Amino acid sequence: MDIAIDTASPVPPYEQVRTRIAALAAAGDLPAGTRLPPVRQLAADLGLATNTVARAYRELEQAGLVQTRGRLGTLVTARAAGVPEQAHRLAQRYAADTAALGVAPQTALDLARAALNLPA
Repeated sequence: MDIAIDTASPVPPYEQVRTRIAALAAAGDLPAGTRLPPVRQLAADLGLATNTVARAYRELEQAGLVQTRGRLGTLVTARAAGVPEQAHRLAQRYAADTAALGVAPQTALDLARAALNLPA
């Protein structure tokens, strides 16, 4: 993840992390469903205290931009990525329905691309 902390900035590090993750999601660089690095890992990568990154994640979650799902980790929400929630739910339903039918993931993707008139 492309995050740089400006130690000379008057903006607190947690806020720099929070705004950068939000910006990356809004720009599509972190699509809905993307798993963020664990708090400890990101803190170590950025040279920050664990509590600093944890606060950024908490504030992102309170804003509805990420969702923490226990062992699955912290995931970018459809809202953060600018995707209507209904579209995200429909995509999840499509994935579940095709899997229940025994359709291979690549075939399901090919079907979706064809339905959207996208090149394979």
